[in-house]
Amino acid sequence: MHEKKLKQLLSDIKHGNVDVDEAYAALKSLPFEDLGFAKIDNHRQIRNGFPEVIYCAGKTTEHIAAIMQKLEAVSDSNILATRASQEAYEAVAEVIPDAQYQKIPRLITVLRGEQESRGNILVVSAGTSDQPVAEEAAITAEVMGNHVERLYDTGVAGIHRLLSQQEKLQQARAVIVVAGMEGALASVVGGLVDKPVIAVPTSVGYGASFHGLAALLSMLNSCASGVTVVNIDNGFGAGYAAALINKMGEAD
Repeated sequence: MHEKKLKQLLSDIKHGNVDVDEAYAALKSLPFEDLGFAKIDNHRQIRNGFPEVIYCAGKTTEHIAAIMQKLEAVSDSNILATRASQEAYEAVAEVIPDAQYQKIPRLITVLRGEQESRGNILVVSAGTSDQPVAEEAAITAEVMGNHVERLYDTGVAGIHRLLSQQEKLQQARAVIVVAGMEGALASVVGGLVDKPVIAVPTSVGYGASFHGLAALLSMLNSCASGVTVVNIDNGFGAGYAAALINKMGEAD
């Protein structure tokens, strides 16, 4: 249940607009609802500020559609599903017609009216091959109500492309850096800005990159201060973390 809905329900009880039985019916699915194959965390938005996000890999299309339908029924916020196939999206669209599919990052989104667009998050990617992970990060942050700018294909092999964008780097409240190969871009950006840098290693690269392990280790060993690292290809985790950082900045 959304925070605003919960507060409205409590207010209605206080003023006698809702009786005990009606209130009980509205609250009985809290804090979670057991669907048999999944337990929907209806309190996630109240605790964390955003509804539960569905990780689609490994789930059947029927389960994905059922979970998203339940979330859509109890929340008036945006809804996000990650690592979703076209088939999963088609199943969701049958029960939520206004669901949208972002093909490159494989995301399903359900957007609810006018949304916040707070602060400024910058997503920087090394190469075009990193774009699926970069877009997962960018759209995750946007769905969570943040203004996001993109700076793509600015890897260290042509460092002048990055250095020409100093204004964007300095205006950001948090910077997400997405890179494969040797993952050096995170250290370079970390040395240029006074903002938190969230590094995302990708599985892009030839044999000795070990499917992103080389970039991960490079980022973990970064000599630049203020660089934190998420898991390989975890654009979602980076976007979520940047959104929380941005939200804290707004509160200040």
